[in-house]
Amino acid sequence: MLSRLIGAVLLLLFCGCSSTPVPSKMALGSLFQDNQFKEAGNIPEPAELFALPPEAVQLLRGAYSRGALMSNQELAHEWLADYIHADKGGFRYQDNYTRTAAETFHDRAGNCMSLVILTAAMAQQLGIEVEFRDVEVPPVWDRQGAFYLVNGHINLKLYPPKNNHVFHVTERSILVDFLPERAVRSYKVNKISQGTVVAMYYNNAAAEALINENWDLAYGLLKKSLQQQSLFIPALNSLAVLYRARGMEQMAERVYRYALMLEPENMTTLYNLAVMLSSQDRLDEWAEVHKVLELARIRNPYYYYDMAQQAYMDSQYDEALSWYRRAIEKADYRHEFYFGLSRTYWAKGDSDRAKSNLQKALALAGDGEQKKRYQAKLHAMEGH
Repeated sequence: MLSRLIGAVLLLLFCGCSSTPVPSKMALGSLFQDNQFKEAGNIPEPAELFALPPEAVQLLRGAYSRGALMSNQELAHEWLADYIHADKGGFRYQDNYTRTAAETFHDRAGNCMSLVILTAAMAQQLGIEVEFRDVEVPPVWDRQGAFYLVNGHINLKLYPPKNNHVFHVTERSILVDFLPERAVRSYKVNKISQGTVVAMYYNNAAAEALINENWDLAYGLLKKSLQQQSLFIPALNSLAVLYRARGMEQMAERVYRYALMLEPENMTTLYNLAVMLSSQDRLDEWAEVHKVLELARIRNPYYYYDMAQQAYMDSQYDEALSWYRRAIEKADYRHEFYFGLSRTYWAKGDSDRAKSNLQKALALAGDGEQKKRYQAKLHAMEGH
């Protein structure tokens, strides 16, 4: 899982940036307080995150060569997916421990971030194209010391090698994930760059350092994250939490205000700022921030969608239908909202409405793999 923290309040959540005016890099630089922290010397450089030691590369290539001799029909990305075997125990899941590719290869364990970095490193050695994906799973809460954590999720896809002279029937992408593909299939996915993954890594590692009260390391990691992605809102939120933990509340507020210049309705930033203002008894300012927070939540169609998803998981189907309809009122162009209606009607035994809404989802899904899934589901419904 990709850790996010709240409470002494930190959320390490991947978010996009809005089109509001962007503060200058000089303004970002003014948010760092190097004189308040000792330099941490054990922070890996971005290239080191994906580096494998020579013995690991030799082992990987040797295993691939043997596999190719045994099955000349298997493409490189298929072989690597089998080699990783993440969803069947090839690697052991260990939350709240973000590792580099070399560490994960050695330990055969790590969180979803660790697995993504290792798989990308292996793919690079074999010339395989990858796609990094942020998966908007429902938040899973945990507590570590003085911090509340909210766990998100990322994974990646492997693509077959491009060859204009050979056609393979099996040329399709393969998902690599600790979770089975069916467990994440219905969630919204955002494609992200390797640079964002690197920023996420440093942010994740900073969360772990904060839990262990290693303030200097946390600061160094967060600065590194923002050097990779200067507009990365999660790292700004994390930096503000670090400042609060060190009693630097004025600096924390400056960072929150800066983040809100980038994304005025970022729920994480608004929530964290509201908590800080409340703790300082600045109730008038708290009320203003809280008002913006509530309005942003109410306007967001995914608020209603998330409520619908939870109701569906709890088998509260009438409630789920109500929430899905409210989401559609806000955004009637989202295919996943209609799919939610479809599967809820199907669970209630209303096959006609289930098919009708699945057809709407299919029409809105575009031409990707999601459309193929909807087509398969509709075919199964019609044959039921």
